[in-house]
Amino acid sequence: MSYKAEDIQVLEGIEAVRKRPGMYIGSTGKDGLHHLVYEIVANAVDESLAGYAKNIEVKILKNNRISISDDGRGIPIDLHSKTKKSALETVLTYLHAGGKFSQKIYKVSGGLHGVGLSVVNALSKYLKAVVYREGYEWSQEYERGKPITSLKKIRPTKKTGTTIIFEPDPKIFTEINFDKNIILDYLRHQSYLTPGLRINFYDERENFSYGFYFEGGLISFLNHLTKFKRLVNNHHLYGKISEDDKEFEFCFNYSESSDSRELSFTNNILNPEGGTHLVGFRNALLKIFNEIGRVLNILKNGKNLITEDIRGGLWLIISLKIPEPQFEGQTKSKLGNPEVKSFVESHVFNFLKEYFGKYPDEAKAILNRLIINLEAREAEKTAKEIVFKKRFSVSLMLSGKLADCSSKDFSKRELFIVEGDSAGGSAKQARDRTFQAVLPLRGKILNVEKSNLVKILKSKEIKDLIAALGTGIGKDFNLENLRYSKIIIATDADSDGNHIRTLLLTLFYRFFRSLLEKGYIYIAQPPLYKIQFGKQFFYAYSDSERDKLIKEIQKKQTKNYNFDIQRYKGLGEMNPEELWETTINPEKRVLKRVTIEDAERADELFSILMGSEVEPRKKFIETYAQEVQDLDI
Repeated sequence: MSYKAEDIQVLEGIEAVRKRPGMYIGSTGKDGLHHLVYEIVANAVDESLAGYAKNIEVKILKNNRISISDDGRGIPIDLHSKTKKSALETVLTYLHAGGKFSQKIYKVSGGLHGVGLSVVNALSKYLKAVVYREGYEWSQEYERGKPITSLKKIRPTKKTGTTIIFEPDPKIFTEINFDKNIILDYLRHQSYLTPGLRINFYDERENFSYGFYFEGGLISFLNHLTKFKRLVNNHHLYGKISEDDKEFEFCFNYSESSDSRELSFTNNILNPEGGTHLVGFRNALLKIFNEIGRVLNILKNGKNLITEDIRGGLWLIISLKIPEPQFEGQTKSKLGNPEVKSFVESHVFNFLKEYFGKYPDEAKAILNRLIINLEAREAEKTAKEIVFKKRFSVSLMLSGKLADCSSKDFSKRELFIVEGDSAGGSAKQARDRTFQAVLPLRGKILNVEKSNLVKILKSKEIKDLIAALGTGIGKDFNLENLRYSKIIIATDADSDGNHIRTLLLTLFYRFFRSLLEKGYIYIAQPPLYKIQFGKQFFYAYSDSERDKLIKEIQKKQTKNYNFDIQRYKGLGEMNPEELWETTINPEKRVLKRVTIEDAERADELFSILMGSEVEPRKKFIETYAQEVQDLDI
């Protein structure tokens, strides 16, 4: 197929990109930095979708540079009739210049409609484009979007393809530190979505390499996401629908636990906020399961499933390919094409009606799972009594165990979640009552990874915590009603304390994830040792710190005092003064903020460690047993 300069359309220059980079890549922080990588990779993937590229190579170089290569046709290098420049320079220096506007060149594409390469060029301190085309290697170099060399013919070659090497501009980005795990996740998605495409990754900073190649497409993708889940059906339900210039694939299953995940893609680009394709698919599920539920007499007494019921436990991947996607925002977070909704809804409904007609047992298994969601939703109505309508309202619904604080300044209010009445008593005496609240929990809370919402809402400890937070849970969750700016988990430094901490983090991850995403959850770091030397007291937070302290004291000692070393097992062993001094006092305490850097990996770990399946947990322990440093027996 022809792919020449005449196929490149030009709309405007790139001066605006450096003035308002956020309009094109979302931000100038970590997300925007990695978005540059996505744009170049997306162009390479488009060559694969068009039937040309078979291999993509992505490298993180040692000097803050990225190199991305493909073996596609190579960007055209002949003269462009409108710009009077080479086609390569045209696509690098003009916005909306590229072959993505011509459906004879790219039937579908995931790049920014000709914006991607020019945006990366504009926001790079240095960029080099190398093209293998027409029997030669060609190259041209740029600084901050402007060419610093002419297009050069380097040497004869039999290769075809394009290599882009770029270094992000430190004048634009707040920090330039590429995270290999973020890039690997993106590349993994692209490989699953493009069966037969081989993607190799190298990180020269740490001599790390990894490769991706999948033939199974969405089924392989969902296998990866659900490998530690207990699923309702023993195989995923997959479908592919085509009509005119639209192609829609889907793959889904249900887990027995309450966790769920929905991934939506358009032309291989992730749409984190979904869009019309996801709405159409949800509508099809809702319609088919309500219809079958009544036919099979599983939905009784006039009850109907709603969208919320359909989503609980749903593990879904959808992939749409269309020639003219319309996105809300330049970074394509949400698909907006209105015609897609009806296309997906009607075709998926008809597909599932035929499928479940052949396999009614699979429909019945899913419906029985959805009934649990319906019952949980109804149970939530009774939980509304513990939802605060105002952040600081005085309510009799607060647990009697909660020792609240008096400050009305949200930014200063803190909640300490402690283990047991003994630690609770010490913490209540030690705290500053003005801005520090204390909630003691009795024993280990319910493992929510193995429980549905109906059971969760019967747990007194969890209900007390929900009331203290003020946010509500489920569909009544409202982050604006949060009563504390810091939620601090302060458990004992032993195996029971670690287990309770994990149970709480599982609860927050599954039902209050935005608290983690917004950085409201912290882990207190109480000392492990109290070291007395004469009349002096020192605190150590690790074995190494203890040993270092002892050596330093021994160097300075003038008298032959003996050391008295106390190993703390629980916060309840500390008197209020010690607890304030070491763990609660904002001037001296050590807190660790809990973040979600890799949600997919976090989800996998919670499923392994807290889920019902024993074998994955056994394998995890066997794999990492040799790395254990602190073991409480």
